[in-house]
Amino acid sequence: MSLIEGTDFYYDVQGYMVLTEKYHLEKGYCCGYGCRHCPYQYENVPEPKRSALTEQAVASIKNASPEP
Repeated sequence: MSLIEGTDFYYDVQGYMVLTEKYHLEKGYCCGYGCRHCPYQYENVPEPKRSALTEQAVASIKNASPEP
């Protein structure tokens, strides 16, 4: 399977290749590495990394939400 830049992945400001949510959904499972756009709630990531990633995700959602 060939990856398509802009659809399956992009490069972040540090130059890292970041896989998209679309790519992960097509793959069909959590790989356990703690990917930035994991749509599977990091289900295969071992603790304590899983809890830390979940906390980061919740914090970023709260920070992105407008104040009421």
